[in-house]
Amino acid sequence: MPYLKLSDACLAYGHVPLLDHADFQLDPGERVALIGRNGTGKSSLLAAMAAGSGKGRLDDGEVWVQPGIRVGYVPQEPPFDPAMNVFQAVVSGMGETSALLAEYHDVSHHLAEGQGDHEALLARMDTLQHELEARGAWAYEAQAERVIDRFGLDPEASVGSLSGGQKKRLALAQALAVAPEVLLLDEPTNHLDIAAIEWLENLLIESGVSLFFITHDRSFLDRVCTRIVELDRGKLASFPGSFTQYQQRKEAMLHEESLANARADKLLKEEEVWIRKGVEARRTRAVFRVQRLDKLRAERQARRDRMGKVNLQLDAGDKSGKLVAELEHVNKAFGPRQIVRDFSSRIQRGDKIGLIGPNGAGKTTLLRLILGELQPDSGIVRQGTKMEIAYFDQFRTQLNPDSTLADVISPGSDWVEIGGAKKHVIGYLEDFLFAPERARSPVSSLSGGERNRLLLARLFAKPANVLVLDEPTNDLDIETLELLEELLQNYDGTLFLVSHDRTFLDNVVTQTIAAEGEGRWHEYAGGYSDWASYKAGVAKEASKAKAEVKPAAKAAEPAKPKGDKLSWKEQRELEALPDKIAALEGEQAELSKRLEDPAIYQTDPQAAQKAAERLAQIDDELMELLERWESLEARGGGQG
Repeated sequence: MPYLKLSDACLAYGHVPLLDHADFQLDPGERVALIGRNGTGKSSLLAAMAAGSGKGRLDDGEVWVQPGIRVGYVPQEPPFDPAMNVFQAVVSGMGETSALLAEYHDVSHHLAEGQGDHEALLARMDTLQHELEARGAWAYEAQAERVIDRFGLDPEASVGSLSGGQKKRLALAQALAVAPEVLLLDEPTNHLDIAAIEWLENLLIESGVSLFFITHDRSFLDRVCTRIVELDRGKLASFPGSFTQYQQRKEAMLHEESLANARADKLLKEEEVWIRKGVEARRTRAVFRVQRLDKLRAERQARRDRMGKVNLQLDAGDKSGKLVAELEHVNKAFGPRQIVRDFSSRIQRGDKIGLIGPNGAGKTTLLRLILGELQPDSGIVRQGTKMEIAYFDQFRTQLNPDSTLADVISPGSDWVEIGGAKKHVIGYLEDFLFAPERARSPVSSLSGGERNRLLLARLFAKPANVLVLDEPTNDLDIETLELLEELLQNYDGTLFLVSHDRTFLDNVVTQTIAAEGEGRWHEYAGGYSDWASYKAGVAKEASKAKAEVKPAAKAAEPAKPKGDKLSWKEQRELEALPDKIAALEGEQAELSKRLEDPAIYQTDPQAAQKAAERLAQIDDELMELLERWESLEARGGGQG
C-alpha cells in the first residue's frame, strides 16, 4: 500500500497550469527526487502533499495519505519564531504536547541553574510530569533530545541567533523528532556545507525513511534517490534509477518529442495550404480533411512548448594584469580565533579557484584578503592591476525587494551594453527567461531560483575580469546550472567560487583552496573530487602505516619477564589477524561497491539498509582487530 498518492491534481498560477491532471504515488522504502525548471511548481506540489488528505492547496484532484503514518515536512525557508530556543522549536511540531515539553524543559533548566523560586519550580515540575505521563510524551522528549544532539545544536540557543545552515539543521531536526515514516524535503542542502551534506546523505540512506524531496544538487541526487520524477509542463514523468540514467532517457525522449512535433507541424502546414485553395468541402473525403485540420489546430494550440534555455553571455572586459594577487605568510585573527594562519599563494589571470571549507571556516575572510578588501594582521598581500571585480552574493543583499526587475538590471535606463552592443532591458531579461510583462514586477514576487537568475543577469550586465561567486547554485534548476558551468568554463577572466555543489566545483574550477582547520589553508590541483581523493589517500596511507607497525629489533627490545610472553594460543591468534583484517577489508570494499549502485535502493531498500549497517559494524571490528594486533605484537616482539 502506498504512503502518499496524488490523483488527477490540477493547480494553476494565473493562466499557467503548474499541475495539469498529474498523478503520483510514494511507496514504502522509496527515495524519490522531484526535479524541474524554476517556476514549474515543484514547491507548490510538495506543500500540497504536506497539507495532507483531501484537495488542500490544489485547484482540483486530491492527495491521499495512508491513515496513521507520520509525515515530516521541511519547506525551503522554514518559518521559526526567533524568540524560541532550539528545544522549543524542535518540539513545536508535536501538537498540543509541544507546549508541555517546552515548559518542562525550561523548568528543568531553571532548577539546574538555581534560578527562580525552588519550591514553586518543583511543584510545577511535578504537575508537568503527571500531565506528560498521561499523554505518553516521554518518548517524544527523548527523541527530541536525540535529534538535537545528532544535528550538533545547542538546545538553549536562541533561534534568532542561528546561521542559515544551523536553521536548516533545526528544520530537519524538527521533522525527524516525530519519527516520521515519510519525509518531504524542499532543497535540504541549501546553506549546508559539503561535510554537512555528506553527513545528511548517510543519515537519510541509513534511516530507512521514505523520501520525496526537491534538490538540484546532482551529487546528492545520484547518492540518495532511487527514482526521479520530473515536473514538466504540468505533467509528472517517472524515471527509475539514478540521475545519470535519467539524463540518458530524458535526452532520448526530448529527441522523439521534437521529431513528433515537427511531423505534426509539417502536416498542419500542408492542410492549411489545402484549405486556402478554396476547395469545396462537400464530398465525404473533403469533409474529413476539414475535420482533421480543425483537430490539428486544436492539438497545436493545446501543446505547451518546452521552456527555453537561459541565454547566458559574460563580458570579461579588458584583461587584468597577469598577476591577480600574491600572498606571503598571511595571518588574520578575530580576537582569539585564528582565521588564516601562515598562508601563501600566487593567483594569476585565468585561474579558476574553488574555496572549500565548513561554514564559519573563514572562506569570505580569505577572499577579502586576496582582493585587498581586508588587511592582514601580518604577512604581505600584493594585488594585480586593471581588475574589474563583480560579486555574486549568496544572501542576495544586492536585490531591493521593492525594485522592479528592469531597475535592478539597468537603473534609470532602458538599455544595457553587452560586449559593446546595446540591448533593450526587456529583451535582455527575456534571455534569462523573464517574460516581457514581468519586467515591471517587483523583485519580491520572484521565487528563490528566479532571484538567483536575476542576480546573474545583473552580474553579467557589466564587464568584469574577476568574478567572485558565493553559492551561485542555490535554487537554480539543473539545466541552468549546466549552462552556467559551460559559460564559466569558457570565461577568460579569473574566477573565485564558493560552493557546496560538488559536481559544479568539479566541472568548473582548476584548483582548490581548502580549509584544514585551525586557520590553515592549503592549495590543491583540480576540483572537489581531486581534493577528496587526495585526502582519502592520505587517510588510507596513515591507516596502512599503523597496521604495518613492525616489532622493534631484538637488540633494541628490553628483556621481558617470562610471564609477559605470548601463550601458544595468543601466538596463533596473532598469526591469524592479518587474514581476518584482509577478509573484513574485502567485505568492506564489496559492500561499498554495492551501495554505490543506485539500483539496490529501488529493487531492495531493506538490503541497502542492512549493507549500510554492516559497513558501520566493519569499521568497529577493524579498529578492534588493529588494536589487538598492536597489543599482541608489542608483547610478543621478542619471540622468535
